[in-house]
Order: sequence, then structure tokens, then C-alpha cells
Amino acid sequence: MKDFFKFTLATVTGIILSSIVLFFIGIMVIFGIVSSSDTETVVKKNSVMMLDLNGTLVERTQESLEGIFSALTGDDSNVYGLDDILSSIKKAKENENIKGIYIQASSLSSSYASLQAIRNALNDFKESGKFIVAYSDGYTQGLYYLSSVADKVLLNPKGMIEWRGIASAPIFYKDLLQKVGIEMQIFKVGTYKSAVEPFISTEMSPANREQIDAYLTSIWGQVTNDVAESRKISVDSLNAIADRMLMFYPAEESVQCGLVDTLIYKNDVRNYLKAMVGIDKDDRMPVLGLQDMINVKKNVPKDKSGNVIAVYYAYGEIDGGSSSASSEEGIDSKKVIKDLRKLKDDEDVKAVVLRVNSPGGSAYGSEQIWYAVSELKKEKPVIVSMGDYAASGGYYISCNADTIVAEPTTLTGSIGIFGMFPNAKGLTDKIGVNFDVVKTNKYADFGMLTRPMNDGEKGLMQMYVNNGYDLFLTRCSDGRGISKEDLDKIAQGRVWTGSKAKELGLVDELGGLDKALDIAIAKAGVDAYTVMSYPKKESFFESLMNTNPGNYIKARMLKGTMGEIYQQFSVLENFDKCDRIQARVPFELNIQ
Repeated sequence: MKDFFKFTLATVTGIILSSIVLFFIGIMVIFGIVSSSDTETVVKKNSVMMLDLNGTLVERTQESLEGIFSALTGDDSNVYGLDDILSSIKKAKENENIKGIYIQASSLSSSYASLQAIRNALNDFKESGKFIVAYSDGYTQGLYYLSSVADKVLLNPKGMIEWRGIASAPIFYKDLLQKVGIEMQIFKVGTYKSAVEPFISTEMSPANREQIDAYLTSIWGQVTNDVAESRKISVDSLNAIADRMLMFYPAEESVQCGLVDTLIYKNDVRNYLKAMVGIDKDDRMPVLGLQDMINVKKNVPKDKSGNVIAVYYAYGEIDGGSSSASSEEGIDSKKVIKDLRKLKDDEDVKAVVLRVNSPGGSAYGSEQIWYAVSELKKEKPVIVSMGDYAASGGYYISCNADTIVAEPTTLTGSIGIFGMFPNAKGLTDKIGVNFDVVKTNKYADFGMLTRPMNDGEKGLMQMYVNNGYDLFLTRCSDGRGISKEDLDKIAQGRVWTGSKAKELGLVDELGGLDKALDIAIAKAGVDAYTVMSYPKKESFFESLMNTNPGNYIKARMLKGTMGEIYQQFSVLENFDKCDRIQARVPFELNIQ
């Protein structure tokens, strides 16, 4: 018995000590990963910048538990910040030791507006006389669009190009909700306000089909025009190639069609690049990844004027339910208002570029941010730069800016609002649960989910939504200088691309963040300045402290189980955390 206790005690002690050791090793590894990212990169002669694109593209990256976990588990799917990519391309252009850019195109989850922004930056890079080479084992359509800007497009001899056109396939939940006994009670303004359709229908309405067809045609037109210009192929030929489904033909067909220059195995690409650089096969060619480029110092003297041009990033859903399992970034209206007030009061800040990439969200939150932008505008120029989306609530917070800049493929507009209230009477009947009520006044039990709304309640809700739409129209009318009557004709919840929005007067200029910055600098009237980004990025430990462990674990488990459809079903999961009155585009456009 004595030996038993002795061995048991030794085992427990060993487990405790091992756990402590592993904990400290883990901390050291994390510190190593985090600290390594802060090391300054020295650029050697004959270097090549590599854009290894395999993962997801977002507006800005944050040091997060997700990233560290992926690094520790060997997950090769990355999260890239658009801001990091654009700044790295610019630094590569200015650094004389970098001879070219190599794009290694695997798979990138992104919208066309962001891809277009990168493509435009690469086009600007080519003006330096340096080369761009792209390679892929198999190009996705989006990455081929980006890569087509390259001087040489390479493809694996057994690879393919996914060139097939653009489609949108939204998910509809009506039958699912019906099966569980839930009915969505809808209140909306706007013929084209289609965000509610997945909950009350099994297919697109004619109006929604019309608007989707219009903006898909506009986006595809931009894509084919850009590729046609780079590859010296007619738009008609590109459409004919798409209709052939080139991906099912041998890779040689891609060369014959003019989409690809050379078939080459990945193992031989380095020697190909060395030939482009002009060095011998046996010579060393330094390759700088994105993280290396982020840590390359800018080749510009430090500004001492004290003047600041602020770029404030507002991306994600507006007040979309912070306690959800989703790890997606969102716009917290209270935080944005506080931050914009600080920028207004900061005398060093001479102009603000509001970078908006949002499908909208809470109508109330949008109104509060609109007011904060209006107050900021009284003190200094405010320029809006639209990303992939700046629609509905995203347009609401943008409409009062001095100037609005959008990419041609940005999805914007969608001026309209809606309200959704579930009626779970069918569900309670199914499970045998009954409710009764005693009330002092007519509407004391308003909002109960266990019964349908009566006619009086429906009338009040529709009146409330109508008033919200009228206020939205008023804000946009005042901001854009368009009469409410004329604006209503192009509002009605309709989504427009940036190029069409410019024709309609909803947008002032077409371009990216650089163009918005140029306008802001001109309006500020300063010669010397420093561009600073806000809000400040969280450190890893700040991110760790702000992460809800339960939500994080739940999100990873659901994502691992559901894969690509997780985002769509998270809409239903988080429904109770969202404001009932929304100014937003459909919860999932599902453009592919």
C-alpha cells in the first residue's frame, strides 16, 4: 500500500510538473511567434517579393488567438490584410533591391473590389519597370483576374484555370423555419430590399433577380475588360472561353487561348525567376514573403510637421451581436462614435479618410455613426473610401462625407430598411408548450415570440419602418444633394456597383484608398503630413484578453463541422443578438 501511494504521488507530481513545463514552453513559443513578426527586414540585392495567396483577405489583420492557433497546428490557410498587401507592393516598387514580384496563386477568399485594388497596385508597380510573374497549380477565377496583370502568367502542365463567369446563389431558409414551426413576420420598405427573402421565400423575387443580374453583369464586365487589356484578348473571346469551361480541357488549351504564357512545374519556377532577375541558376535569390515586406522600413524621410491624415477603418456588420460565436470583425457603433470624436478634437489631424467595408446592420447604430461623421465633417474634411461593400447601413454612414470614392466593383446603395420578428407559435405547439398572459394595457405584451402580431401591432411596426426609411432618404438626400423624390427612384433597397453608383450621383469618384488619400490631402491643404491608421491594432495579448473562450471554441467546432456554409447558418444562430430593425444587404450574397 505504501508503494502504491508513493507511485501515485510520483505520477501526480510528474503530471503537474509536465503541465507546468509545457505551459511555459507554449508561452515561449507564442512569444517567439509574436516577437518574430516585429523583426526589421533587411532587403538584399536581387530580391523578389512573393505574394503567396492561400487563405482569406480582410481589410486589416490583427494578432489573434486564431492566427497563433493556426501557426501552432501547421494550418497553411492564412489571413491577409488588404492594407498590408497594398503597402508591401508600394514598398517593393520603391526599393531598388527588389527586382520583381512573384504571385503564387492558390486560393483566396475575397470579393472582386479588393482583388481589383490589389490589381491596380500591381499595375502601378509595373510602372517602375520591374517584372511580375504569376504561377498556380490551378487558378481560381478571382486569382486569375488578379494574376492576369502579370508580365508572365505560368501554369502547371497538369493545372487548369477556373474561368466560367460569375453567379450568385443565395440560401433560402423558409422551409427549414416552417419545419421547426417558426414564421418570420416581415416589415420593409424598398422593392429591391431582398435581405428578408431567404426567410419568407424559396426563390428570388423578380425585382431581386433583376438587381442581381444587373450588378453581376457590371462586375463581370469590369473583370473581362481588365483581363482583356492585360492579356490582349477581346472581351468576346473571354466570354467564349468562359462558355467552353476551359478548366476541363488540357492546360495547353489555356496557352492557345492566350490566358497563359508558359506551362511549367512548380519545382522549376525558382530558376525561371532567377532568369527574370538576371542571375545564374547557382546564385542565391532572396525571396521576401508578405510578413518580411511588412517589416521593411518605408524608404521615405520621417515627417516632422505634426500634420496627420487619418485613415479610420470601419468594416464588418454594424452592431451585429458581439456575443456570437463568430470571430468576424464588426463595427461597434459606440466605439466608432468615441473614436471619431477623438479625431475631431485632435488638432494634429487635418483630414479623415473613412474606410468603409460593411454590408450594413443596425439602423439605429447607423444613424448614430452618421451623426458622428456629420460632427467630424464640421471640423475637417471627411473622405469615404468604399471597399467590397458600403451598402445600406454602410452607405448610411458614408452619405454625408465631403467626397465618396468607390471601386468600380464595390457593392453600394441599398437604401432601405426592414424589420423581422419571429413567431414561434408553431414551435411551441409542436413541443406542447402553452402560454397565457395578463396585461394592463393594449400593447403590454408586444413583441412576444409565442404568438403572431395582431393587425394593430403590424400597423405600428410598418409605420416605424416607413419613418426609418424616410429618415434614411433624408440623410442621403442632404448628403448627396439629390432631392428625396429623385433619390427614392434609385433607392428602394436596390444594390448598385460603384461604377453605376457614380453615374447615379451616389458616388463621386472611382478608385481605391490611395485616391481617397490624395483627395483628403488636397482638401486638407498640407504639403507635409503623416498617414496614420485608426483604430490602433490590438496586440496579441489585448486580443487574447478580449476573446471569449466559449465563443471561440464554439466557433472553431462549428466551422470545422460545417465548413463553408458556417457563415450562412451563423445568421440564424445569432438572430436573437441583432437589432430587429436593419439597414443591410442580404445576410449572404454568395457570389462565386
